[in-house]
Parts: sequence; C-alpha cells; structure tokens
Amino acid sequence: MRLGDNCYGPRDAGRAHQLSVSHGAIVIRRIAYRSYNFERYHVIERYFNNYELFRAFKNFDPFGEIAAMVRAYSVIRVATAMTFACAVGAGAQSVPASPALDVRAMRLWEGRAPGALDTTAQDIPILTAYLPRTPSAPRTAVVICSGGGYGWVATKYEGKQAQEFLSPLGVTVFTLDYRVGPRYHHPVELGDALRAMRMVRAHAAEWGIDPHKIGIMGFSAGGHLASTVSTHFDVGNPAAEDPIDRVGSRPDFAILVYPVITMSAPYAHEGSRRNLLGLTPDTGLVRMLSNERMVTASTPPTFLYHTDADAEVPVENSVLYYLALRKAGVHAELHVFQNGPHGSAMGQGDPALSIWPPLLAEWLRVNGWVPAASAK
Repeated sequence: MRLGDNCYGPRDAGRAHQLSVSHGAIVIRRIAYRSYNFERYHVIERYFNNYELFRAFKNFDPFGEIAAMVRAYSVIRVATAMTFACAVGAGAQSVPASPALDVRAMRLWEGRAPGALDTTAQDIPILTAYLPRTPSAPRTAVVICSGGGYGWVATKYEGKQAQEFLSPLGVTVFTLDYRVGPRYHHPVELGDALRAMRMVRAHAAEWGIDPHKIGIMGFSAGGHLASTVSTHFDVGNPAAEDPIDRVGSRPDFAILVYPVITMSAPYAHEGSRRNLLGLTPDTGLVRMLSNERMVTASTPPTFLYHTDADAEVPVENSVLYYLALRKAGVHAELHVFQNGPHGSAMGQGDPALSIWPPLLAEWLRVNGWVPAASAK
C-alpha cells in the first residue's frame, strides 16, 4: 500500500480517510464523521499493519498499539490521533508554553516502573509539570489524564487544551502519560495515576502547591482512570521505603469530561474495556472497575461534562456517576449539552460547547480552589 492510498480499499473509497505525508506529518485529505462498527475494524487493522508510515514510526509510542487504537475508536478518532502523533514523531514542536511556566517532564519512578515489560518509551510513564516561574501563595494543582480508549493518550490534544485553560486560573497543571493497552492492563494504569497523585502531593512544598487542593481531571477513558483514582485511592504506606509511597493518593476534587465510567453493559465503551481488561475479563473485576458502583462518602466532589449526542461514550456514564455521588452525599455538578460529538475537549471553536469551561471555572471558584478574580 502506498502513502496516500485509501485506508479501506476500493469498496470504501468514498467514505474512508485518505492520507498523505507532507513535510513528515500526516495530512487528512477527507474526513467522514462516521463510526464504523467492530466487525469492520479488522479491515482497517489489516491495512494499518502494513502501512509504510507506521513501519517508519514503529519505534514511536502510539504506533506500537495502533491496532488497539483502531479497534477502540472510530476512524475519525484514529485519524486525529495520527495527525498529532506523526507531527511529534516527525520532529514538529508543540505550541510553546507560556514564558511564565517552567515545563518539566519527569518519570514517575526512578529506574524501571513497576510491571514494566521493557525500557522503551511506551514502558515509561511520564508526568509533565507546568510550574509557575514566580510562585505566589500555595496553589491548587490538577493532574490531567487525557483520553484514547486506553490504547493511546491524547495529551497533545485534550491535555494541552485543558492546561492552557487551567494555568491562567492560577492552577498548577500536570499532564500524565500513563501506560496503555493492549500492552498493559489493569492495575498498571491505575498504579501510574495513583503514583502521579502521590508525587504531586509529596512535592507540594517544593512546587508551591497546597497539598489539600490537588485534583484530578480525565477525558473519556482518562475520565475512567480519574474516576477510578477517585474511588480506589488509599492513604499511603507510612512504612514504605520510598517517601512518595508514604503519601495518600486521594484527589481533593475531580473533573470528568465525557468520561467512561462503567465497564458493565449496556453503557460500557467496549474498546476501553478491552484495552484495560483484556478480551475475557473476570466478572468481579468488571464490577470493581464499574466506578458508579464504587462511590462512597469519601469520593471527592466532582464536576461532570457530557453531551447527549455522544455516540462513542453514552451520556449514561456521567449520569450514573452523578446519581451515585448524590446518593452518597458527595457534592457534584453535572452539565449535559444537547449536541456535540465525543472528543470535544474544551469546546474550542464551538459556540455552544465553549460555554462549559467557564462553568468549570465558576465551580472551582465556588469551592475555593481558584481565586474569585481568576474564575471571571
């Protein structure tokens, strides 16, 4: 197959994406807003596995798991992922951070991460900090878990947009590149996210953070990870040799954006479930990671955003979690917009959906996590 050929083949030439390479980055020639069912994913996968571009980038993280990414998401999501990933792999630089921020990418563990299968990029979870160069009073912090169906991590898309929104509010932002399936399954992803929470709290004094104002934010499958941290946290191990492991991992609040919540039918996102739990997961594990069942009075206050028209992750995921929070007496706020696709991130470019980030800012202000002036 040549670069620029149709990804499906002759029968689907009118609907599939046509890709070409220009200056090392993929250009999407045509986009069809259609989700293809699972029976057809094997066709895409066969072409993708023989695609010259993927072979050229075989050592670049997202393409090691490209088949799972295709199975997990619609073609539009895959093409979007390739656009971002190839730009990075080809040496393109992301939008520079504000000069007022000190950006640091850090390994979650020194040396080999627990459960790591190798020492390649896809085996090393990374926490990137956006620290103010001139810190003031101790600030609120947020750890961001971007989505990707537990097959990749959309940090350059969802994580970047969220960071650019939260930093001006006076929030110290951390983006998490956690390990994903099908190479890794639960509990590796949860272990990475819990470690990120501990790491931020353990370094709170050094980084100018209030240790009692550390939240977690998750998009899509990253929302499942964030809600799993919110319902499966621990207080730390005082006897641990590693001082970071002595610190608790409970978020002080959570922000869930079109989240995957349940692993149970009929509302589970099958791709996320397969990447996280494998093809034949234990029923007890499915129940334990259906986080609407795991909410307690200790679950942190939560803000939820979803759209009723979401065709990838049913809005019932957010509704079920909200109802569970309400039943447990946990403060929560749910915003469901009528229209809008899955993966809308911070709603940039959409006059209707761009309303939800200011609602989040107001929620953060009301609860005392950002100053009043910052939220306006």
